[in-house]
Amino acid sequence: MALADVEVLVPGSPEEAVSAFGDGRDVLVVAGGTIVMPELSAGRLRPRRAMLLGRAGLAFVVRSDGTVTIGAATPVAALEDGDEPLATAARHLADGEVRAQATLGGNLCAPPWPETPTGDLQAPLLVLEARVRSAGADGERTEPLETFLGQSRDRLLLDVSYDDVPRRTGYAASWRPHAVHRTILAVAAAEREGELRVAATGLAPRAVRLRAVEQSRDPADALVGVDPSDDALASGWYRARQLPGLLEQALAAVAEGAA
Repeated sequence: MALADVEVLVPGSPEEAVSAFGDGRDVLVVAGGTIVMPELSAGRLRPRRAMLLGRAGLAFVVRSDGTVTIGAATPVAALEDGDEPLATAARHLADGEVRAQATLGGNLCAPPWPETPTGDLQAPLLVLEARVRSAGADGERTEPLETFLGQSRDRLLLDVSYDDVPRRTGYAASWRPHAVHRTILAVAAAEREGELRVAATGLAPRAVRLRAVEQSRDPADALVGVDPSDDALASGWYRARQLPGLLEQALAAVAEGAA
């Protein structure tokens, strides 16, 4: 199928985007395009319809009534000076050109690729107890990010929100320098009112909570219930060796009250 055969939808508001998305069948959502455009060009994606979100009014960061809300089409670059550990993760994602184009929604909804990990922003948002508002065949709903990540990709992500409250945070990552920066493994941690949340990207197709470490606060429990995967960047063995050290760094930052 040639790109000329694809019906292109350009909604002018969130409501139009929800209507155009419908039940999500045969609709490819294009936000920044950093992931899907190479796939389209190579012919690996062959949608019947493509919806461009650039004019849908979904690029914003709002603080109101104790809540931070980030629109799905917000560029990653707009998050670099925001709340931790999301800001540090955003600064580590790819390079400046990619961060200016890539979006929050695209990062969270990126399909797992066999070659390299995706979804660098998932772990920081998991530890911030983020909630996702999305639309699909059954209408709109808001649910924890952890639930959203575990379901099929038949939802249109509209925005992500989390409580605007003090937290002690930490972030540590292992990466390999390339023209386009790739994260091998990253750990995010946040403590709020004595409750610790820890999550990692690079261990599995989606970010995972490290619940054993949340309970024990001991990096030695890093691999409890975790089976790191292999890909083009690193082996599972290497990730298993790296994880305790990254956890130690992130937890030390939390203990020191780093923000």
